[in-house]
Amino acid sequence: MMRAATERQFEIMGEALTGLRRVDPDLAASVPDLPRIIAFRNIFIHNYAEIDDSRVWEVVQDHTSEVLALANRLLAEYGPA
Repeated sequence: MMRAATERQFEIMGEALTGLRRVDPDLAASVPDLPRIIAFRNIFIHNYAEIDDSRVWEVVQDHTSEVLALANRLLAEYGPA
């Protein structure tokens, strides 16, 4: 269940960033590694058989804090008042 939930969150994040790139390309350009994040999401959606669980875990361990900090920064700067 944890694995499925983790994968789903990557799917949601990638989809949200794809939408951001459409509606505000300049803001999207400020997101580090945006193309890689979206590509990671696309693997979950389109190439499920190619998912490497150890790579997913590595991303969770090594990059979750960066993504959370970015999300908090964007919410503080552009979120609802």
